[in-house]
Amino acid sequence: MPLPKLRGVFTALVTPFRDGALDEAAFVKLVERQVAGGVHGLVPVGTTGETATLSHAEHRRVVELCVATAAGRVPVIAGAGSNSTSEAIELAQYAKEIGADAVLAVTGYYNRPSQEGIYRHFAAMDAAVDIPIVIYNVPSRTIVDLSNELVERLAKLPHIVGIKDATGDMSRVSLQRLTCGPDWMMLSGDDPTALGYVAHGGHGLISVTSNVAPEACAAFLNACLDGDWEAARGWQDRLVRLHKALFLDASPSPTKFALAELGLCSDETRLPIAPCADAVKPGVLAAMREAGLESCRS
Repeated sequence: MPLPKLRGVFTALVTPFRDGALDEAAFVKLVERQVAGGVHGLVPVGTTGETATLSHAEHRRVVELCVATAAGRVPVIAGAGSNSTSEAIELAQYAKEIGADAVLAVTGYYNRPSQEGIYRHFAAMDAAVDIPIVIYNVPSRTIVDLSNELVERLAKLPHIVGIKDATGDMSRVSLQRLTCGPDWMMLSGDDPTALGYVAHGGHGLISVTSNVAPEACAAFLNACLDGDWEAARGWQDRLVRLHKALFLDASPSPTKFALAELGLCSDETRLPIAPCADAVKPGVLAAMREAGLESCRS
C-alpha cells in the first residue's frame, strides 16, 4: 500500500452552506484558495466540516468535490468518523473508491468505548478497507482517550499509519517516536500548540486556522519542518491570537464568520451550531488584522 506524504499543514476544511444547502461553488473556490496558498493537504468532512449535520449524500459529495478539485496536487485525508464502526467502514470505503489518499477516523464518541473497544473499532476498519488510516485522538469531544499503550498497539496494524493528536500533551510525541516506529506519522490537531508538537518530533498539523490564513499557516509549518525556529516563532506570534479567536464561539462559527468577512463564503452553520455571536466578532476581526488579513467589508 503506497503511503501518502503526510507532512506540513492540512486544512480541516469548513463546509459552506447557502440557504441551508451545500454551496458547491464556494467549496470548490475554498479548495482552490488552499492549494494556491501552499497548504500541504486537505481534510474534508471532519469536525470543522460539520460532518455531524451532513447527510450521507452530502458527506460523499464533499469528499468527491475535494478529491476532484485537488486533482492530485495535494493529498486528501477524507473524514470517515463515526461512532458506528460499520458506518465508519462505509465512509472509508467510499473515500477509497473516490480516490482519497487516506482517511481520518475518530474514536467512538458518545458511546464511550473501552480501550479494547476502541482497538476493535480501528482494527475492523483496518481489515475492511485498503486505505491509509489516520486515527484521531480528541478526548475533549469524544470523552475517551487513546492511551499511549493503545496507540502503540494500533500502530502495528498495516493500514493505520499515523495519528491526529488534539490532546495538547507534548510528551505523547516523544513516547510515540519511541514506541510506534520511524514510519509513524504524527499530526497535531491543535493550532496553538503545533509549534511545540513539531519541535518534539511531530510531522505537521491539521489546522482550523489555515481555512482563514493558508499562506501564513503554510509558511509557519515550512519553517518548523526546516528547523528554522526563529521564523516559526515569528509566524506563531502573528497567528496565535487568531488560533484562539476562532474558538471564541462554537467551532466552526467564528471561522465561517471570518471567511464571510473575506468574501469567500456565507457564515451559515447548521444547528445545533449557531452563527457566530456578535459579542465575539470584534475579537475575531482584531485577530485577523494581527494576522495580516483585512475584512472586505471594512
